[in-house]
Amino acid sequence: MYLVDTNIFLEVLLSQRRKDECKKFLGMLRNGKVEGVVTDFTIHSIIVLMDGLGKLDELKVFLSSLTAYKGLYVYTTSIFDEVNAVEVAKKNNLDMDDAVQYVAALSINADAIVSFDHDFDNLGIPRKEPKQIIKVV
Repeated sequence: MYLVDTNIFLEVLLSQRRKDECKKFLGMLRNGKVEGVVTDFTIHSIIVLMDGLGKLDELKVFLSSLTAYKGLYVYTTSIFDEVNAVEVAKKNNLDMDDAVQYVAALSINADAIVSFDHDFDNLGIPRKEPKQIIKVV
């Protein structure tokens, strides 16, 4: 089970440099070939960002598409998770976004955090990039 970080979705939504790699990985989640978790925090962050960019049509497609993923589950963070994230942020010098993701990964006992964010390196859960998972499966 993987925790899927916000930047994996944004690569595709914003047509960034590594979008093809991310599309393949997300396709594996959609088909149920791998299992992953996205936090409600990630979904809300994407909502705010896409709204700010005036991309509401793309946002609607994204949100609707989440229901079709066979291998992707939504993790709703609790207040306890968020309090814990404050301590994790302070201890590991992370911003709150990364700390919330890391605490969620701990809560679900994730095998890895799928992200391009090197701030997750050298923590208790390994970070993997989509291409590393695509090669294995």
